[in-house]
Amino acid sequence: MVVLHHTAMQTSAAAMARLCDPRAEVSAHYLIAESGEIVRLVSETRRAWHAGTGRWGQVRDVNSHSIGIELANSGPLAGFPPFSAAQMDALDELLSTILARWQIPPERVIAHSDMAPARKADPGPKFDWQRLARQGLSVWPANPRPVSPDPALFRAACTSIGYDPEASPETLLAAFRLRFLPGTTGALDGQSMARACDLAARFPVDPNLGRP
Repeated sequence: MVVLHHTAMQTSAAAMARLCDPRAEVSAHYLIAESGEIVRLVSETRRAWHAGTGRWGQVRDVNSHSIGIELANSGPLAGFPPFSAAQMDALDELLSTILARWQIPPERVIAHSDMAPARKADPGPKFDWQRLARQGLSVWPANPRPVSPDPALFRAACTSIGYDPEASPETLLAAFRLRFLPGTTGALDGQSMARACDLAARFPVDPNLGRP
């Protein structure tokens, strides 16, 4: 799979220094600067330390099964600023080649917040997931009509998509909305419910597990 991150540092140079510092014990396969420059830091055939504890579907050791891409962006340090056009163009091109090279399906291009919902929020609410989905580089729900909220069915749908089935209801809902309904708050609503069920029906991350 591919995991997308923001650096949450003031500059790409600062992020590069940290990613190359062995004392930090953090690394990624690629860093994309605000200018669109792509720097390869770790070979795709080697394990990088970018994901940490978490899971996506049946994969519990995400670092050993993923390519990590860091996008230079100050994130919460500056109110989650938008990603630059040059940066997104570079990401489009890089993702296209990675997915083709490793035959990765679009449902396995995820946010760091997807696989570690209790502790991560990157790449954040300003990241344009719809843009990637339009190019077949990730997924996005259709425009389903709202349906009656059902917490048990919502959890089953999110589990089918790939989210941790052991996450608390609040954590699960917040992580799903961060990715697919940014800015939405409050109790489980019909739109969140409908989008989760739509994605589960079309993009189960582990089809052998069945669908809700």
